[in-house]
Formats: sequence, C-alpha cells, structure tokens
Amino acid sequence: MATTTLSVPEIHCDHCRAAIEGALSPIDGVEGIDVDLENRVVRVEHDDELQLGSVVEAIEDQGYDVPNRDAYVRA
Repeated sequence: MATTTLSVPEIHCDHCRAAIEGALSPIDGVEGIDVDLENRVVRVEHDDELQLGSVVEAIEDQGYDVPNRDAYVRA
C-alpha cells in the first residue's frame, strides 16, 4: 500500500470534495481518498501497481488542474 499526495490548488468546498471523491473511488487500486480543503491537496491510498496518471486524469476530468503532475509525493 502506498500514499500519494497531489496538489490541487483550486479545491475549496464540499462540492469539490464530493466531485473528486466520486471520480476517484471507482478506480481499481484506490483504497482511500482524503481531500484536504485547507491545504488544497488530495491524498490517495492505493496499491503499488496503480498508474497515477489515471488518478490525475480523473481529477482533471472534474475540471481541477493538477500542477506539477509529475512531481507526486509518494510514500
């Protein structure tokens, strides 16, 4: 299991949280989602094999930019 933190500076409300959680939860390999509105980041707990591009694409499909999309913080 790994955790990846993505900066999503445009998130600011519960609608943003719901949109991102709804987009990420159906992705195979995603085990947990924490949308931190105060710090404007999304933390995703996932299988090690998960292609993070699918996570970024799902967030961007909701209309949110993920700057530095190649600079993931993965723990």
